[in-house]
Amino acid sequence: PKKQRYIVDYYRQEELERLLEASKDHPYSLLIQMTAFYGLRRSEVIGLKWSAFDFNHNCFSIRHTVTTCNVKGERVTIKKDKAKNKSSLRTYPLIPFLKERLLEAKKQQEENRKLCGRSYNKEYLGYVCVDVIGNLIKPNYVSSTFGKLLAKNNLRHIRFHDLRHTCASLLLANGVPMEQVKEWLGHS
Repeated sequence: PKKQRYIVDYYRQEELERLLEASKDHPYSLLIQMTAFYGLRRSEVIGLKWSAFDFNHNCFSIRHTVTTCNVKGERVTIKKDKAKNKSSLRTYPLIPFLKERLLEAKKQQEENRKLCGRSYNKEYLGYVCVDVIGNLIKPNYVSSTFGKLLAKNNLRHIRFHDLRHTCASLLLANGVPMEQVKEWLGHS
């Protein structure tokens, strides 16, 4: 059978506000907020490393990605110290609200590492998006968990990637020129 083509979708301002409210206590709330505000790709937000953040100058850079693929029938996580393309390498201003959330997350990671001791997974030290025992959050798990969050809160279904489209549409609706939106999203 012919695969049906996906039609791009996005949330309007009110829907995004409902999502942010519904997800405020969710374990992935920071990940959702970063994606919605900055329009990051899933691979970029999961690939964020603490070294990409300059909390003194209130900015961060996209320099790393995390993806998955099937190799001989096995799901493999691929960590790259490079972005999708040259234009994907970009630096963003760090807004105060997200800076505060990130610093809280960093502190919590340090506490989790102390609590877990040798059980803490040190393979992903330096990554922002890890669970309480240091495991890297898997890209496909983010997408499936996001869908469940939407359903649980009676929010219209969109894909996780559509948060990127939401960011772009809101920038355009607020008068940001297309060329700047393109740069913000890291399009070539």
